[in-house]
Amino acid sequence: MDVGVASAGKTAPAHDFFTRARARLNLAVPPALTDFTAEAVRADLDLDPALWERAGVAATKPAAVLIPVVDRAEPTVLLTQRTAELPNHPGQIAFPGGRIDAGDANPLAAALREAEEEIGLAPRLVEPFGYLDLFLTFSGFRILPTVARVAPDYALALNAGEVTEAFEVPLAFLMHPGNHQRLIRDWKGIERPYYAMAYQQRYIWGVTAGILRNLYERIYSE
Repeated sequence: MDVGVASAGKTAPAHDFFTRARARLNLAVPPALTDFTAEAVRADLDLDPALWERAGVAATKPAAVLIPVVDRAEPTVLLTQRTAELPNHPGQIAFPGGRIDAGDANPLAAALREAEEEIGLAPRLVEPFGYLDLFLTFSGFRILPTVARVAPDYALALNAGEVTEAFEVPLAFLMHPGNHQRLIRDWKGIERPYYAMAYQQRYIWGVTAGILRNLYERIYSE
């Protein structure tokens, strides 16, 4: 059920993105990533505690993803298509990322490690700017997204067990609020809102679209 499209608005030119990201983001880790009692600024739409209780789920697994913005003449966002065999969000369009391991120095280190493991993206080609807001999922993850600039001359080596494809989508398209559909779906009898963005033959929705919406809000909202 379509409950409307995000109100139309103007975004800054895509080439202004990196300047804005450097000014607006930082690498201070929110305590709520691991302290589940701490106050948190969250980007997901499931902000009603009663809804989580009714669903019988809790987000207790700290995770990190990388939002790789490729520094082209017209910047793009590098996304992946997950394999159908993965236990969480199989077959969906996603950012490289996963659980934060005990050996990771911080969420940034986890995001860089996962990006290298999943798609072969070399950390030396990645310039991090900072974190977005926490995104909690009904699959149990507390995701902290890291926004970063990626050099355009990267080369990838996909992990076939996790990723079937990696591709780029224009940043200007993803950051235009007119392309952000807000929809509702049924999850085990519970109505849940979510964002979706349809680009050519690609359908970006759920966690990935929600994080992209938060990117727009953090970088372009005044």
